[in-house]
Amino acid sequence: MTDNPRPLPTVKPRHFPPPPPLVERTPGLWRRTPPAIFPPILGLFGLGLAWRTLAMQPGLAPAQPIGEAILGAVALLYAFALVAWLSKPLRRPGVIVEEIAVLPGRAGLAAMVLSLMLAGAALRPYAPGVALGLVAVALAALAGLGALIGWKLLTGPAEGRAVTPVFHLTYVGYILAPLTLVPLGYASVASGLFWATMAIAVLIWGASLWQIATRVPPAPLRPLLAIHVAPASLFATVGTLLGHPGLAAGFAILALVLIVVLAIKANWLLGTGFSPFWGALTFPLAAAATASILALGQPGLYIGAVLVIVASALNSWIAVKVLTLWAKGALGARTNAATV
Repeated sequence: MTDNPRPLPTVKPRHFPPPPPLVERTPGLWRRTPPAIFPPILGLFGLGLAWRTLAMQPGLAPAQPIGEAILGAVALLYAFALVAWLSKPLRRPGVIVEEIAVLPGRAGLAAMVLSLMLAGAALRPYAPGVALGLVAVALAALAGLGALIGWKLLTGPAEGRAVTPVFHLTYVGYILAPLTLVPLGYASVASGLFWATMAIAVLIWGASLWQIATRVPPAPLRPLLAIHVAPASLFATVGTLLGHPGLAAGFAILALVLIVVLAIKANWLLGTGFSPFWGALTFPLAAAATASILALGQPGLYIGAVLVIVASALNSWIAVKVLTLWAKGALGARTNAATV
């Protein structure tokens, strides 16, 4: 035997490639910015306006900085999100048609335009001219978006032409303009929008009620049913501004009834767990808070205050969840956002 041990044979190391990433990384900055970021931003704008309305009530002036701080922060967030999304059509304008081919894209783009209207309402006390300009641009953009979506639905497959709650955003969303127009003295224009959008909303409510009665909505789409609360709430708010207190109170009560029904059916409504569609819960809740405060007198003040507090928690939580998905790069894939 020898004192020198036999050398062990060398083992060639094997290469094990890392698993593919769970989150899609698209090359380039903002090439897949999802429109789904805008519904929760719309809800945050509504939350800020609800706090502003609450602070205008007797004895609640100390709460005024809360609403103004929220509106200022959300305006900056909206500006950033708007630039991020606009980088897509600036690279390739045809991407807009691809966005509206899917329901999250249609809802997101409508919320993007409506957020511009609420940005005007937020700026109205500070820069009336700028506020009026923003509302005018938003009205034109919403009309163009509505025409484009209508064309896409009519020329697309028949199964995609069903009426959805998102129709309220696209074709009734003009009702947000009077929040700025009435205080600036354009009451006649606001009145025309009020009555015209009310007729459209009634048609959408009727078609949606018929669809729910004949077939159960798919579970992932059920959170969108909360959007039905928003038109009723806004008709209450605008009706108060235009001097129709009875009509305003009726719509405010309708909005609260819908909220109670949805709350009772919460397990059915949200049974599939969190999804980007939860952004549809945010702006109706904030709108109902404002409507209660303005249209239902002293009882409405208490109801509205409770809804403002609930919306402060819920809207903020949903916005953080959705924007976190965007920051991680997962929101575009989950909502089938177009890529440039």
